[in-house]
Amino acid sequence: MQPICQPALPHNPAVPAFLFLLMCCVALLTVPQPAAAAEPVAVGSKRFTESYVLGEIVAQTLQAAGVPAVHRQGLGNTAIALQALMRGEVQVYPEYTGTIVRELLKREGNPTLAELNVWLAPRGLMAAVPLGFNNTYALALREADAQRLGVATISDLARLPPAALNRLRTGLSHEFLVRADGWPALAKAYGLALKPGPGLDHGLAFQALAGEQVDLIDVYSTDAQIGRLGLRVLRDDRAFFPRYDAVLLMRQSLPEAAQRALVQLEGRLDEATMIALNAEAEIDRKPFAEVARGFLARQAAAPSVASAAAAPAAPAPAPSRPGFVERLFAPDLPRLLAEHLALVFGSLALAVAVGVPLGVWAQARPRAGAVLRGAVGLLQTVPSLALLAVLVALLGRIGFVPALLALFAYALLPIVGNTIAGLAAVPAGLVQAAQALGLSRRDVMRHVMLPLALPVLLAGVTTAAVINVGTATVAAFVGAGGLGERIVAGLAVNDPAQMLAGALPAALLAVGVQVGFGLLERRSRIPR
Repeated sequence: MQPICQPALPHNPAVPAFLFLLMCCVALLTVPQPAAAAEPVAVGSKRFTESYVLGEIVAQTLQAAGVPAVHRQGLGNTAIALQALMRGEVQVYPEYTGTIVRELLKREGNPTLAELNVWLAPRGLMAAVPLGFNNTYALALREADAQRLGVATISDLARLPPAALNRLRTGLSHEFLVRADGWPALAKAYGLALKPGPGLDHGLAFQALAGEQVDLIDVYSTDAQIGRLGLRVLRDDRAFFPRYDAVLLMRQSLPEAAQRALVQLEGRLDEATMIALNAEAEIDRKPFAEVARGFLARQAAAPSVASAAAAPAAPAPAPSRPGFVERLFAPDLPRLLAEHLALVFGSLALAVAVGVPLGVWAQARPRAGAVLRGAVGLLQTVPSLALLAVLVALLGRIGFVPALLALFAYALLPIVGNTIAGLAAVPAGLVQAAQALGLSRRDVMRHVMLPLALPVLLAGVTTAAVINVGTATVAAFVGAGGLGERIVAGLAVNDPAQMLAGALPAALLAVGVQVGFGLLERRSRIPR
C-alpha cells in the first residue's frame, strides 16, 4: 500500500526570524536585575528648572556622603511627584511649603514647619531641611506694557478698564491654571475679570513674552529670566500667595544616614543664590548636574550662603557651553537608549502576544471583530498624556509599568487590524484544500493562514513599532526614562539643542526600526 503524499504546505522563511524577534522582546521584560549592595535613595524632581537643579543637588549630596542615590527627574506636575512620594517610588524631592499646604493638605495659612509635620505625620511624610529661600508665585508683564498701563500691583491690573484688560494675552502655565492657589482663586480674590487663554509650558512663557506673543505670565520669584528680560513683577498687595519656602519633602522611612547627609543643605541657598543657579541652567545652558556640582564645590570651599551666592557673580571668563555633538553623545545616551528600547520592544511584544490572538479570534467572528476594532481604535484617540495620567492613578505608581501599558494600548490597533486583514486575504481555495487533506482548524491556521498573512501582519507590527518609538518620549513625564528625558529637560529651560539631542536619536531609532521591519516584511513574502 502506497503512503499518501501530502502536498507541501506553504513555508515562510521569515517565521523563525519573527519568532526570534518576539522572544528577544519578551526577554527585555524578564531579564533579572543584578542585586545591589544597597537600594539607592530615589530623589525626585518636577518639570521646571529649579526643581531639576535642586534634585541634582540633593542626589549629589547623598552620593558624596556615601549614600547611594539616583535622580528621577522631571516627574511631570505636583500631583505626579506627590503620588510617587506617597507610593515610595521616590523617597525625597524638593517642594515648597505653600504647595504642601494647599495642594497636598488642602489647608490655608502659613504654618510653621513643626505644624506642617503634625499634619503630614498621618501620611508617613515629613518636611525638613529648609533650604533658605522663598520662591513665591507672581504675575509679570513687559516693563514697557506695565508703564503704559500704569500697573504696579495685581489690584492695579484688576482695576483696568475691561477693554484694556481683555486685550492682554495670557501665557499662564498649565498647573497655575488649575492649582488651588493658582489663577481661579487669584482671580476671585482680586476680582480679575480677565479670561485666560490656553495654558503654556513655563519654559516657553518667557520666550513668548519677549517675542510679544503673550502679555501676561505667571512667574516664580527666583526665575532667572525676570532680570534678564527686564520684566515688571506685579506686587501681591493683598498677600494672596502664601509663602513658598523651599524644603525637602520626604518619607519618614528615609534612612537615617540620608537624613543626616541632607541636613548640611539647611539654609545654604538664599534667593540670590537660587536665581544664580537657575541662570546657569537657563541662560548659560549648563547641564543640571554640572550646575549642582559647581554649587556643592563652592559650598565646600566657602560654606556660607553669602560667599556661595557671590561666587557665580565674580568676574570670570564666559562659561563654555557644551556643543550639540557633546550633548548628543553625553554619557547618559546608553542608559536612555536602553530605557527607550525596553519601552518600545517590551510594549510591542505584549501587543503581539495579545493582538494576534485577538485578531485570529475576531477574523472568524465578523460582528465581534467590528466591535473589537472599534474598541482598540478608541484607545488610539486618547491623548498620550491623559492615558498616562489615568494609568498612573489606576496603578498607583509611576515609571516603567504605566508607560509600558500605555504604549501597549497604542500598539494594539495596527496589530489587531492587520492580523484580521491578513487572514481575510488568504485565498479560500487554499484553506479548503488544507481542510480536505484532513488538517484541523488549528493546523490550518498555523500552517496555512498565518504564514500567508504574515507580510500584512508584519506591516502592522512595523507601524506599531514606529508609533511607539515616538510616543515613548512622552513617558519621561511619569519618570519612565528614555530619550524623552532630554526633550523634557530642554523644554523646561527652552534649550533647542537639548531637545534636539533627544529628538534626533529617537528619529534615527524610528528610521532604523522602519528599515529593519521592512527587510523582515520583504523576506516574509512567499515566492510564487
